[in-house]
Amino acid sequence: MSFTSLGLLKDITNIVDQLGYATPTPIQKAAIPSILANKDLMAGAQTGTGKTAAFALPLIHSILLKKEVDNLSHIRVLVLTPTRELAQQVHSSFVKYSKDLMVKSVVAYGGASINVQIDALKQGCDVLVATPGRLLELIMKNLIDLSALQTLVLDEADRMLDMGFIIDIQRILKNLPESRQTLFFSATFNDDIFALSKTLLNNPQLIEVDSRNTTATQVEQTIYAVDVDKKSALLSFLIGSKNWKQVLIFTRTKQGADELAKEMQKDGIATQSIHGDKSQGARDRVLAEFKEGKVRALVATDVAARGLDIEQLQYVINHELPYNAEDYIHRIGRTGRAGTTGLAISLITEKERYLLTDIEKLVGEQFIPQWLPGFEPDLNKPSSSQKKREPSKKELRAKALGLHPNKHKKPKSKHPYKNSKS
Repeated sequence: MSFTSLGLLKDITNIVDQLGYATPTPIQKAAIPSILANKDLMAGAQTGTGKTAAFALPLIHSILLKKEVDNLSHIRVLVLTPTRELAQQVHSSFVKYSKDLMVKSVVAYGGASINVQIDALKQGCDVLVATPGRLLELIMKNLIDLSALQTLVLDEADRMLDMGFIIDIQRILKNLPESRQTLFFSATFNDDIFALSKTLLNNPQLIEVDSRNTTATQVEQTIYAVDVDKKSALLSFLIGSKNWKQVLIFTRTKQGADELAKEMQKDGIATQSIHGDKSQGARDRVLAEFKEGKVRALVATDVAARGLDIEQLQYVINHELPYNAEDYIHRIGRTGRAGTTGLAISLITEKERYLLTDIEKLVGEQFIPQWLPGFEPDLNKPSSSQKKREPSKKELRAKALGLHPNKHKKPKSKHPYKNSKS
């Protein structure tokens, strides 16, 4: 099947050919005809499978058809994304797919000058890609007109809810035409997403090109059991000994990202961190240096990493497993994109075992943690439940009087990991 057979305009398929897209991906094959038919849609597919093109190409097609009728520039498509990085990525895709066509795309997000974004909107806008907070700011200041909106897209809708955007989304919806097409795109679906879809979508078509909440098959997943005080050393050892040049590393907190980056720099690995507390300019600069190879390892939080699209990225390492199991899918989806292979490594301690169990339940797989020689967990180290407890006042008094208090037995040491060769 070719893109031409999907019903897209010749001008669009010519651009697709120039970009080297030979055949549509499964999500594109399934979604494009439905979007062209103006249906509401819930589309689930793994990251890196062409989700953005699946909605951008048919929406550009619809805009061009409308312009043949009125030749006016209105905001006809609104794409909401949870993060600035994803907004930039989606905007770049619309620009790329509509090159030399009469389609204008504008991106709006917080942390950057609103005046620059306002000036861009004044030049005309057919597609607005925005984060919820900045969009609400534009709406409240009466700086945009959404009355001609045809299509609303929620990209990574699951993350929208995880980040608490539901109230912002509801406020935005009050300013949109009731008669519109609504599209949900996400790598994972949960009960909250389905509940939201019932209030926003009209008889939607559900498209899932893979089993729900599965990981990319082209990504090899490896789990290493390690004590917490050896994690950063193991991380530097893996990158240094295997001479990996471009590695994306995940931590749970901003402070943890900064501290880990400093530790790795001490080990001689050019490392930078990226998270929500850094200015947009700083984030853009670090990301550019990472893509250019000036930075060897990039330590990121989940929020900052959403939307990062780095071609040929082969290695993703979870320095800490996420509390939200769905985030694991998104994390490892940063590698193995567009049909390439990738390696995802997770470093886990005994205390994080329950997080791995949650991930196994979500993806329907069981992982066997390995031990890397030289970084084996210390089986003699007491767990939190095995630490010697403080004697009670009664026991202290008995000892002072020369009496013999009841002896307390320590629980037997248990370790959940089985040794296996790396």
